[in-house]
Amino acid sequence: MIRTTPFLAALVLCLIATAQARDLDQDEALRLRQEGVIQPLQQLLQQAMQRYPGARLLEAELEEESDHYVYEVELLTEGGQVRELELDAVTGRVLKDEEDD
Repeated sequence: MIRTTPFLAALVLCLIATAQARDLDQDEALRLRQEGVIQPLQQLLQQAMQRYPGARLLEAELEEESDHYVYEVELLTEGGQVRELELDAVTGRVLKDEEDD
């Protein structure tokens, strides 16, 4: 029983972290863009694509994580590698850039 306690605690933390992320629909994204809260996805995609010239966009989503807006972007590089990037939708800063499994 003692050995399962850390595992259960980690599982609960993962569930809480997952529950805090919320996908925004197109209407919400458009409203936030028009209000000047977030930057246009196209602008941030250009910056992301400069990291991986010749890459192709696979997927892009706008999420709200703990009252913070994040674009989650998946790119396929010329070398066949899938990269997952998280971009701060307000500042454009790259928050995460890692190979997707």
